[in-house]
Amino acid sequence: MKKIIPIEDGDFYWTPEGYRCFTAQYLLKREYCCESGCRHCPYGFNKNTNSVKK
Repeated sequence: MKKIIPIEDGDFYWTPEGYRCFTAQYLLKREYCCESGCRHCPYGFNKNTNSVKK
């Protein structure tokens, strides 16, 4: 079961299109890479090559 992480200031922002975009701050608190190609992925995942930069 995934742990619930409370949302705090700086964890996301709204894009001009109206989507919520999570920041690296939040993604690091989550402690794993979801491999979805997040815009601010702190783990270095590349959706095009399907690999994580080490």
